[in-house]
Amino acid sequence: MLKTSMFPRHSRSFIAKASFLAGTGLLALAVGCGRDQVSHYRVPKEAVADHPDHPGHEMEGMPPAGGDMPAPPRPAGAGALKWSLPKGWSEVPGEGMRFATFKSPIQGRHEATVVVLPGAAGGELANVNRWRGQIGLGPIDEAALAAARVVVKSKAGALNVYDFTSEGQAKSRMVAGLISTPDGNTWFLKLTGDAGPVAKAKPDFMRILESLRLD
Repeated sequence: MLKTSMFPRHSRSFIAKASFLAGTGLLALAVGCGRDQVSHYRVPKEAVADHPDHPGHEMEGMPPAGGDMPAPPRPAGAGALKWSLPKGWSEVPGEGMRFATFKSPIQGRHEATVVVLPGAAGGELANVNRWRGQIGLGPIDEAALAAARVVVKSKAGALNVYDFTSEGQAKSRMVAGLISTPDGNTWFLKLTGDAGPVAKAKPDFMRILESLRLD
């Protein structure tokens, strides 16, 4: 190490400044290297997470927990319900869990749907409470379920029908019937939408329920 006493005063001042600058430069370099190391660490981590071979990507494309169930086989032949539509109504084949959709000539937001599921499909009370939740109503118990039930007769058998209207200013309404068929399936026919259009469409919808048959 050089001794500053060996140099003139102005040289010693120059050496001191040079030493200070050199030390500052090394400190900045060290900080910069530290930042480069952090950046160098983060970038590869993100790139690996997006790589298709990264563990966890094998779960992509699978339905999330609690998601939609796969559609059951569509009933056919003697196991499928048949119905007659009132004048002005039309039918659209369904997809997935929905077997069919009915369109009425009445103006306003409403829709009639048909869903078929294997077995008891969770039970009548659970399904009714799920329907009530869809229009913002709370669950009911077995006693209230029995009080709300209306039995409608058809050639396919008896249907249990429920009619619920939501609370509040903008009211929604749901008229729903369910029936079990000899093949073990449960069919759900629902008319839902704004309370006004549903009220106008309900008489025709009830005729559809009464027309059910097994050919």
